[in-house]
Amino acid sequence: MDLSNMSVGDMRNLQDQIKQEMKKREQSDLAKAREQILAIAQSVGVPLKDLLATTGRGGKTGTVAVRFRNPDNASQQWTGRGRQPKWVKEWVEGGKSIDKLRV
Repeated sequence: MDLSNMSVGDMRNLQDQIKQEMKKREQSDLAKAREQILAIAQSVGVPLKDLLATTGRGGKTGTVAVRFRNPDNASQQWTGRGRQPKWVKEWVEGGKSIDKLRV
């Protein structure tokens, strides 16, 4: 198909047709994939609810208590998890004990 000879209107019409066809095919592919997954699950005896269950660590989620606080700026707090904030690093590099920051 030579697009150089088409008018802008014809190309827009073609573009709309392509978008519609792509949407139909994506929906069809999704339905086929869903059918295949369900067939595999049924063939090995996995219930649908187990198949759809999320997997993860299963641990508790929520907030963690603050374990360290900057004595010079009480709004700067750290739970002790993850990377040390800059203010904690600077405190320790300054020769001060991290224990003095404990809440």
